[in-house]
Parts: sequence; C-alpha cells; structure tokens
Amino acid sequence: MKTKVILAAVALMFAGVVVKAQNPHMGTWKLNEAKSHFAPGATKNNTVVYEAAGTDTKVIVDGTDKDGNAVHNEWTGKFNGTYYDVQGSPTSNKRAYRKINSRTLSITEKQGNKIVLTGTITVSANGKSRTVRTSATGADGKRMRNTAVYDKQP
Repeated sequence: MKTKVILAAVALMFAGVVVKAQNPHMGTWKLNEAKSHFAPGATKNNTVVYEAAGTDTKVIVDGTDKDGNAVHNEWTGKFNGTYYDVQGSPTSNKRAYRKINSRTLSITEKQGNKIVLTGTITVSANGKSRTVRTSATGADGKRMRNTAVYDKQP
C-alpha cells in the first residue's frame, strides 16, 4: 500500500512539472528594443523570467526606469485573475494575471485600489517571441501605451 501511495505522489509531482514545462510563458525573455515601442518616460523591462514556484508561478522583472536607474520586481501567484502582492515595484503593489488562452495572458496592476496598468501578453505560435501591450498611468497622471517585444532565451 505504501508503495502505491509513493508512486502516485511521484506521478502527480511529475505531471505538475510537465504542465509547467508546456506553458509557453515559462522561461527567460529578453527585450528586443528594435521591435518595441515605448512612450516617453516609460520603464523598460529588459529581462523577464517566468519560473515554477511550487504550484505557483514566479515572475521576476529587471529593467530600467525613465532615468536609466535599475528596477527589479517580483510576483508569485497563479494565472487566475486574483491579485497577489508585488515586491519591489515603485508603481504597483498588486498584480493579477489571467489566462485568456494557451498563449495569451491579461495583466492588471493596482496601486492601492487604483488600477494603474492593464494589458495583454501573447507568446508567438512558434514560442520564440512574446509581445506585451500595456496601457498605464504615468507619474504625471497621463496615459501611456507601450508595446514590448521579447525574444525567448535558450
């Protein structure tokens, strides 16, 4: 009986790893600035990493702000539309991702109770690039639209 329970547990763990591995968003993504368009004053996320964190997904973002200063933030949660805490972001303290289809996520960020960013993240059919389209409120209160294209890293 113990053997069956252990084998079942190992099979479930392996199945979870396979599901995460099949998620096209997982991995390291580098900004392709030549294919991207940013509004003046926008933060540029140069590297974005999606990795498994138990049953959750962890998203690690490194980039530069409008003045060229390094920025770093991290989010851990599920792609279920629920807001989870963001660590390190100067513009938001909550972020929610929601799965639209197998290659597309919606993203919403809040500062307090105010939505400060919305957008979509779509991985190409071949899995080699992703496009992030966002609309955000800048520090000056003006809306800015950005399109960031990323290349998947080996």
